Amino acid sequence: MWVQGQIMGVLRSLIFLLSFQLLHTAKGSLVWLNESGYEDLVVAINPRVPEDANIVLNTMTMIKDASNYLFEATKHRFFFKSVKIILPKTWEKNSNYSRLKTESYDKADVIIADPYLKYGDDPYTLQYGGCAMKGRYIHFTPNFLLDSSLVKVYGEKGRVFVHEWAHLRWGVFDEYNSNAPFYVSENARVEATRCSAGVTGKPVFQNCIGNQCTTRECQYDGQLYEDGCVFVPDLNQDSKNSIMYMQYLPSVVEFCDKDTHNYEAPNMQNKMCNYKSTWEIIMESDDFHNSSVVDGLAPPFETTFQLLQTQDRAVSLVLDVSGSMLSIITTAIGTTYGSEIVLLTDGEDSSMSTCREKVRESGAIIHTIALGPLAAKELEEFSNMTGGLQLYAVDVDVPSKLVEAFSGITTGSGDISEQSIQLESRDQAVNASEWINNTVTIDKTVGNDTFFVFSWSKSRPFFFVRDPKGKEYGSSDFTVDSSNLRTARLSISGTAEVGDWHYYIQNVVTVSQNISVTVTSRAASSDVSPVILKAYMEKANVSPYPVIVYAEISQNLLPVLGATVIATIEKDGANAVSLPLYDSGTGADMTKNDGIYSSYFTSLSGSGRYSLKVSAQGRNQTVRLGRRQNRALYVPGYIENGKIQMNAPRPELADEEIQANLGSFSRISTSSIKLDNIPQDYPPCKITDLNAYIENETIVLTWTAPGGDLYDGKADHYIIKSDANLLSLRDEFDDATSVDAFDLIPQEAGNAETLRFKPENLTIENGTIIYIAMRAVNEKNLTSDTSNIAKATWFIPPKASVPTDEDKASDGVNITLIVAFVAGCVVLVCIIVSSTVCILQNQKKRRDPAIGM
Repeated sequence: MWVQGQIMGVLRSLIFLLSFQLLHTAKGSLVWLNESGYEDLVVAINPRVPEDANIVLNTMTMIKDASNYLFEATKHRFFFKSVKIILPKTWEKNSNYSRLKTESYDKADVIIADPYLKYGDDPYTLQYGGCAMKGRYIHFTPNFLLDSSLVKVYGEKGRVFVHEWAHLRWGVFDEYNSNAPFYVSENARVEATRCSAGVTGKPVFQNCIGNQCTTRECQYDGQLYEDGCVFVPDLNQDSKNSIMYMQYLPSVVEFCDKDTHNYEAPNMQNKMCNYKSTWEIIMESDDFHNSSVVDGLAPPFETTFQLLQTQDRAVSLVLDVSGSMLSIITTAIGTTYGSEIVLLTDGEDSSMSTCREKVRESGAIIHTIALGPLAAKELEEFSNMTGGLQLYAVDVDVPSKLVEAFSGITTGSGDISEQSIQLESRDQAVNASEWINNTVTIDKTVGNDTFFVFSWSKSRPFFFVRDPKGKEYGSSDFTVDSSNLRTARLSISGTAEVGDWHYYIQNVVTVSQNISVTVTSRAASSDVSPVILKAYMEKANVSPYPVIVYAEISQNLLPVLGATVIATIEKDGANAVSLPLYDSGTGADMTKNDGIYSSYFTSLSGSGRYSLKVSAQGRNQTVRLGRRQNRALYVPGYIENGKIQMNAPRPELADEEIQANLGSFSRISTSSIKLDNIPQDYPPCKITDLNAYIENETIVLTWTAPGGDLYDGKADHYIIKSDANLLSLRDEFDDATSVDAFDLIPQEAGNAETLRFKPENLTIENGTIIYIAMRAVNEKNLTSDTSNIAKATWFIPPKASVPTDEDKASDGVNITLIVAFVAGCVVLVCIIVSSTVCILQNQKKRRDPAIGM
């Protein structure tokens, strides 16, 4: 353990980090349920949004309407009681605005921000985890709130808010699927993906050339309707259980429940929540168990609003080396209302609980940094109460771990251009005369206030830095703090050169020593958002309660795809563990290509605090931007009084336009977690991408191999079952028909698996539907949860009707009558007869389908 003087010397060299409001991932929502009313819902407006009072007014109207709709939708159980709206400091000051206490943009439940692209007003909720796990935030654009014409494509704003709130608060998912808008049902009919199945409408294909659009009936593509076919609902109908499908419809006032749920639909709700309805998931939530039905037809309280405005916060560093935090904290919180405290401690303090109420009432955010394994166990409670961060630094003799911990702290104004971004953080033991040579990429979105910081444990090494154009910065260009002779800092003037920067460090002493490198920078321009990396660990809320590591990479709210992401997890007394994170939609990762990279962390070494560092690298050849998934349903149109009314098609951009501003980058993000009651053994993880199809009377299965321990290693064998009924397979898996997979040897986790088989006692014919599910078993005989249920269908769509000879005759003119008519007319005037015959023959040609086509 370092002595006080050594710690203070290190901290003096780190204080400059706080002045740049370093980026962090704030986790905790401040919303709490007061009986049946949600209190302290936080809405934050991004600093880049121009001042417009109508944004605030329309937000209030939306949430008031949402409160009434939520009350009805949850059968008089929930409503919104109090809301805080955070205005940017760039807006005009007003004495009626309150100061922020523990609220911040980064912890807001709802953010209002412009989209990255010219088009894109789709509301969405960012969800990291699985079913019943809370989301991160709801995103609305200013245009969504201001443009009344968007009601035609999304529905009333209050209804949209409730749809998104269900995502955020209860972890349910959408009941539509833009990628699979239709499916073959058990009764061998093509149906729209929806819930409930009672929503009526018709499939329509819209063809647009410029602003001119025409509609026609959809055609089959061999099994389903052609690509581009959409389901257009009847505006007026009886179905009311469809909030997570189409809250747009006036009749829809409830969530799908067990009785109305469409378990056949290939949507995310069925996939993620094991074919349960949204109302069943809501009923299993803590909110539901901690509330009761409220008497009355309307919420008992009208929603109240408080306007707050972001201001610069004072950040106080509190260093505890005395073993008693009580007097230090009491003094610090006495003058820091609306500010932030960074509390660093390395020891126990039995008196912490006595100042709990003072901390709760202080109005200050308290970030805690636990240094080493002996820091007080109650430390995290201060952060939980005040909405601060819980950080942890392994106790080593170079300051890089403290730098990583401090890099997790910011005042959270939402202005990315003000925040410092960590590009590199590396430390390693270097033997005598050996070198550290590495590269840091400065991309075009960063470059201002760029710092290289080198630290060492024993004696000053030899080092220099070379920029992309070959210019070198030697020892004389670095600054060494006189109070800490083991750290040197290089400040790059102006905007750093874009490209790969190389640093070279040689340990020139005769013994091994630890050397660390930290590189930080800020946005190159306020007009272009930099690539942002956020990382954290979380314990899943379902058995066996594994720890999951998440990393979200985005540029101005759009997901960044194709990056290489590595997590490093440390704990005092244990070796560091490296863990690759994936955005593959398998293992711990719930959704492919959403910019959220995930992995299970199974190499746990007992209870205690763990620190997390995530490194993300992107290269031009592989990295790209993507679109937000699970966007609110853009309603294509509706049918009213039998007439189809189509909305304008959803604006879309080409991939080239999305990827235009993204280049190579390097990013680092840190977090930490305190873990207790850690499982000793894990089963294989659930298979989530099982797919089935029929080919030449053979069923083909494909999936991604799980591991033996969650997503690590490989399973011992598979158990595969089939059934003609989906729910029977889900609920009575062991009793279903077994599929022979004896010869199938599982591969390492992440590899593609394929199995072909011919079902026994089943003749594949038109209308055949068979469901398949599977489990993986490891060497310890631990079994995974049942996979998603795949459906194999053989469906021959009905052919278009062809007119029969009888139809043709009935549509044409009767020849016999014509002949009789002509014969009768001969006695009159031959010219008249001849003319009549010609006229009738011409009419016949036009009216006979066999001729007219």
